[in-house]
Amino acid sequence: MKFTHHTEVKVPILLVDLLSEETGLSKSIVKDCLKKGAVWLRRPKRKEIRVRRAKYQLKKKDSVKLYYDTSILSQPAPEPVCISDEGRYSIWNKPAGLLSQGTKYGDHCSLLRLVEKHFENRDVFLVHRLDREASGLILIAHDRQAAAAFSTIFGHHKDKSVEKWYQATVQKVLGENGKELRIELPLDGKSSTTIVKVIAIDQQRDRSDLLIQILTGRYHQIRRHLSMIGHPIIGDHRYGRPEGEKLHLKACRLSFICPLTGQAKSYTLQ
Repeated sequence: MKFTHHTEVKVPILLVDLLSEETGLSKSIVKDCLKKGAVWLRRPKRKEIRVRRAKYQLKKKDSVKLYYDTSILSQPAPEPVCISDEGRYSIWNKPAGLLSQGTKYGDHCSLLRLVEKHFENRDVFLVHRLDREASGLILIAHDRQAAAAFSTIFGHHKDKSVEKWYQATVQKVLGENGKELRIELPLDGKSSTTIVKVIAIDQQRDRSDLLIQILTGRYHQIRRHLSMIGHPIIGDHRYGRPEGEKLHLKACRLSFICPLTGQAKSYTLQ
């Protein structure tokens, strides 16, 4: 079941009571929706916010929205792993199946929310993203100044202070071990460059393992570029063909000059 319920508050009332009365959902279900981030509140002349407290006291003219989707609310949240806690930022291994950040319909299956719950008393800011189906390294900032500093260097792909490397397994043998390939094919009308190195081949299964670096940051760049040259990533249902496997794409190495300290930092997944 999926629906959106929008209402303007006529008289002061508790949030859980309002939503239960107007939607017909039980209070326990409404509380689950609140806990998982599917309820939004806007007060006159204020920004819309996500609200989680069942006993939140609503005021007249408050605007409340419930984004209800049982397929999302029932999803389990894969657990991320903290690779390194650096104080003002942390490095995480995001598992496949976990969103980088939530949507209107909830955030319980998002890395940002799980990191927020992990630290409890720290702010969380997303600096860069990984596709939901992909796994690997992501940096989360913990104050606005750190987020701005990291966003600046991560947002400029020509800035050599940041290097992001990925591993992927693709269909067909791309070449001998050690072969390097530079893919320069425009995406969305913009120049795009992906560097690929073959690190292993499987002749029997007709597959290749690749080490990949992107020099630009286009939408689904790695997945699209590899599909365009006839070697879609195994498990890529969008740009390849369904094989009944998860997407074989992992952000395996993250290196940068820390904009907060000037130190060189590097993190690697095996």
